[in-house]
Amino acid sequence: MKVTQRLKTGAKVFSFEFYPPRTAEDTAKLFNTAVELKALSPDFVSVTNSSSGVAPYRTVALCAVLKAQFGLEVVAHLTCLAHTRGEIAEICDGLKKMDIASVLALRGDPHNVDSGARRRDYDHAAQLIADLKKAGGFAVGGACYPEKHPEAATLEADIARLKEKVDAGAEYLITQLFFDNAFYFRFLEKTAAAGISVPILPGLMPITGYKQMQNFTKLMQVSVPAALKAGIERWEGDKDGMFKFSVEYASAQALELLKGGAPGLHLYTLNRSRAAMAILKNVKTTV
Repeated sequence: MKVTQRLKTGAKVFSFEFYPPRTAEDTAKLFNTAVELKALSPDFVSVTNSSSGVAPYRTVALCAVLKAQFGLEVVAHLTCLAHTRGEIAEICDGLKKMDIASVLALRGDPHNVDSGARRRDYDHAAQLIADLKKAGGFAVGGACYPEKHPEAATLEADIARLKEKVDAGAEYLITQLFFDNAFYFRFLEKTAAAGISVPILPGLMPITGYKQMQNFTKLMQVSVPAALKAGIERWEGDKDGMFKFSVEYASAQALELLKGGAPGLHLYTLNRSRAAMAILKNVKTTV
C-alpha cells in the first residue's frame, strides 16, 4: 500500500527512517534493526541517500532488500542535485521494477556535492517532483522545515517554496526533526493559510548526548528547549540515565503531537532500534 493510501485511511501512521550502511558490519546491524522494528508493524520505512551521484543506487538496493526480504513497505529518498534527468529516470525504472511505489523527493545538500559532480538539470525539489508525477506510478512526498530551511530568509519564504512542491504534485510531507512542538503546530497554521492541505508527518529523533545536541543546533539550526538542554546536561556521562530521559522526552513530545492532530510519527532511527522501539511502544500503549 502506498504511503498516500495509508494516510487516507485516517489511522495514525508510524514509520522509521534508515540510511544505507557503508560496511558489512553496519549492514548486519541494520538488518538486525529492521527485524526488531518490523515487530512493531510500521506502516512504512524510508531510506535516505546523500546528494552524491553514487548513493542513490545504494538506496535503491537497500530498498529492494527491505521490501523483498523483510516485507516492509518502503519509501525511497531521491535527491536530484547530482543527477541528470536521464539518471533520475533510470533510478525510477529500477524502483518500479522492485515494486517500490513511494518516493520522497529532495533537492539534496549542495555542500555534499563535489563541484565536478553537480548537474544542472535540477535546482529545486519541485522540479524533481514534477518529473516524478509525469512519469507516473509513484506516491510522491516532500520534505519541510517547521523552523524554516536554514537557507530560507524567512519561514514565510520557505512556505512559499513548499507550496511550489505541493503544486508540482507532492502528496504528503515529512518534517525535519524538531524538539519543540509549538513550531510544528504553528507550521500547520501557516501552511494551511498558504493553501497547503496535504498530510504533514512530524519527524522526531531522541537526542543521545551533548555533542549530538550541539550538531543539531549548529548544522541544522534546530532549537533545543531549555528543559531538553537541562536534561541532556544533567545526564551526560550516564548512558542509562541519558537513554531513559531521552526516550521519555521524545515519547511525551510524540503523544502531544498525536493528540494535537498529527497524522502519525516518523522516527529518525540512525539505524538503531532500541530508542525507536521504546518510543513507539510508549505511544501505542497510550493512544
